[in-house]
Amino acid sequence: MSDQDKPLLIKRYASRRLYNTETSDYVTLEDIAGFIREGREVQIVDLKSGDDLTRQYLLQIIAEHESRGENILPVNVLNDLVRSYMVPGGGVMPQFLQSSFEMLRESQDKMVKNMNAMNPMAQIPGFEAIKAQQEAFLKAMTGGFSGGWTGGTETDKPEADNGEGGDLDDIKRQLAELQDKLSKMK
Repeated sequence: MSDQDKPLLIKRYASRRLYNTETSDYVTLEDIAGFIREGREVQIVDLKSGDDLTRQYLLQIIAEHESRGENILPVNVLNDLVRSYMVPGGGVMPQFLQSSFEMLRESQDKMVKNMNAMNPMAQIPGFEAIKAQQEAFLKAMTGGFSGGWTGGTETDKPEADNGEGGDLDDIKRQLAELQDKLSKMK
């Protein structure tokens, strides 16, 4: 099992500081939110007791974003969540939400596969650059909301950046190559 397949283990010390066991450094809630947006699962565990604190910290991340004016969940959804736990058999809501998000991820996966399917445009010089731009656009539009789908290529990953500017520079380079090829075709 690769490191990306298993959850990133974060340990919470008695001082409430959060420690990334892979990189051996301390992280913030915003760092954890970034890992999740990149498609990585996390597990947050209390160092002393071994209790799983993941749910508590994920809710805290959502609450902090809400407090900054970022409307993560509409008020009616929050009301429905609270209401669902107040009625007998209210355990239906978590399964409903989980199924809904699984359907969303599957839809995104299908959209990417359809975009990559045997497309006659794939024969056009520079198609790969256009496809990379579409994938970057989809990734930006979904805000990393896609769970397991990371979109893009290996160069999208921060560790593969090599300090060269990342996605934007890569897209600019591919676009320049495409423009060069198109101008040579004229």
